[in-house]
Amino acid sequence: MKKVTIATRGSQLALWQAEHIKSRLMAQYEGLEVELLILKTKGDIILDVPLAKVGGKGLFVKEIEEALLAGTADLAVHSMKDVPMVLPEGLTLGAVPEREVCTDLFLSEKYAALEELPRGAKLGTSSLRRQSQALALRPDLEVAMLRGNVETRLRKMKEGQYDAIILARAGVKRLGLGASLQQDLTPPSFLPAVGQGALGIEIREDRPEMRELVAFLDDMPTRLCVTAERAFLRRLDGGCQVPIAAHAVLEGEGLRLEALVADPLGKAVFRDAVRCAATLEEADAAGRKLAEKLLADGADKILAELYQAE
Repeated sequence: MKKVTIATRGSQLALWQAEHIKSRLMAQYEGLEVELLILKTKGDIILDVPLAKVGGKGLFVKEIEEALLAGTADLAVHSMKDVPMVLPEGLTLGAVPEREVCTDLFLSEKYAALEELPRGAKLGTSSLRRQSQALALRPDLEVAMLRGNVETRLRKMKEGQYDAIILARAGVKRLGLGASLQQDLTPPSFLPAVGQGALGIEIREDRPEMRELVAFLDDMPTRLCVTAERAFLRRLDGGCQVPIAAHAVLEGEGLRLEALVADPLGKAVFRDAVRCAATLEEADAAGRKLAEKLLADGADKILAELYQAE
């Protein structure tokens, strides 16, 4: 194979991710030519509506997957948290590279931590998951919609439109950006999105040569953790815009998965954890088992209300 085309979104973070995979492919295969096919997705175009209201799954991947299926691209690089739980027929995850830090990050120019924000302070986020967890800790805050790429969100905060914002640590780190004051929001008090910090390399199932090409990028510890988290979300039929969080880590010989389902205002939070053996089959089963438990505990009522409102 002489040339490979990578489909990607056009945001700075998406381009960083695609360039990262491009450089790794070119370093691995001497003489390989790699080009980027930059596409706009529905999620990139609709910027004046909260993501939860836009509705539908695959807001940031549909157009990219269509390019894969049409053969105009050979592989796609996604943020795993944007990838729907069920891939379109004919597509598969060829590789899940080693995960970057998966936690969230509090950023402000005036306040050093979430707990230091004054009553009624304006906190920016587009994520119901972040909103619900922030309000569970600080119900006195005003949470306001914040859309746009990482740079846009940071600029709005620095202009004073928000007292603080919450972003994924991985995206801020990858772009070398930040704010004057930052605080890591880490488990167990703040759980990340399913697949946050991980990349997914999507390919067509009927192209074994592509699977072989990207196999060296696959990181089994990351794939195990992401498999458990995605199985949990898949059983809940959740998109990335529902207040659902999950965090899997390898501990000793096994895997531990902690997860939660919350209402958007953080008043009702259902959370629990399970352990399992560190195999893909067991990780998938653990995710489904934990989802069943939270549904039985009462999370089903929260999800029913949210899906009805969509």
